[in-house]
This record gives sequence, structure tokens and C-alpha cells, in this order.
Amino acid sequence: MKYTLCFIKRNDELLMLNRLKAPTMGIWNGVGGKIEEHESIKESVQREIKEETGISIELDQIVYRGKVTWHEDEECFGGMHVFLTEVSRDLHYETPIKINEGILDWKKIDWVLDDRNQGVGECIPYFLPILLNDERNHHFSFYYKGKSVVDVRINEEVLIS
Repeated sequence: MKYTLCFIKRNDELLMLNRLKAPTMGIWNGVGGKIEEHESIKESVQREIKEETGISIELDQIVYRGKVTWHEDEECFGGMHVFLTEVSRDLHYETPIKINEGILDWKKIDWVLDDRNQGVGECIPYFLPILLNDERNHHFSFYYKGKSVVDVRINEEVLIS
């Protein structure tokens, strides 16, 4: 997997990015991107947070929560490592703000997870509640038929050190 995604939490809000480019153009998502050759996955997340938001986060504040993979006919066609970080409730970061990648804005967690919300990535309602409320790591497998999710499998991910 060559991508990362991080949700930045402040109190009951998440800093979300509405991307200008495909594949997630026009939907709200966390921040992240491609892992560069010389980086660990955590270093990649740290760099992406800084590049996309300007916020400096220490590596030990970035918490790995697992991975998301996408499948069609049992063939994996991609995936990403997912992370969570919490910033101080007092962090002053005024939004909305336009950046090269799109628009950043604080969104209430309840808004992000609302069943009627069609403005977030289709996988987010499945994995974000677990990511926010369960300290264990998980592997979230999404199975597609065309552009539609037809099955979701969630397994605890056991890390071997």
C-alpha cells in the first residue's frame, strides 16, 4: 500500500479536506497522500499533515489505526494506512481555508457520520466510528461491483513486533 489517510480530531470536530482532484474530487475526507520512497508510513502522514494544513504534529501523536483495502472479485486493487491524531482543544485554526489540494474545514463528527450525508467518501461511515472509538487496529476490506460497495469485512489487525 502506498497511501495514507489521517483524521485530525479537535474536540467533537474533524479537520476535513474537500479535494479538487480525482479520485476523491468533491468529497470530504481526511488528509494524506502518497508515501514517498524514503519515508516510513508515519513520516508520510506527518509530512502530509504539514503540507496540507500547516499544522506540525509530533510522530508520537499520530496513532496508527489499521488499513483500508479495496477489492473487486476478490482481487485487491489498492489500499491505504489510516491514522488518527488529536490536537489541543484550544488550537486556533480558522476555516474554511483554500489550499492547493482543495478546501479545509472543521466538520462536526456527527455531520460526517450522518446517514444522509452523501458528501463524504463512501467508506468513511463504515470505518470512522471504529477508528474514533476503538483503540485496536483493524483491516477494513471494501468489496466493489463497478462503483458500488457490495460487501464490507472488518477484522482486527494483529501487529507482530
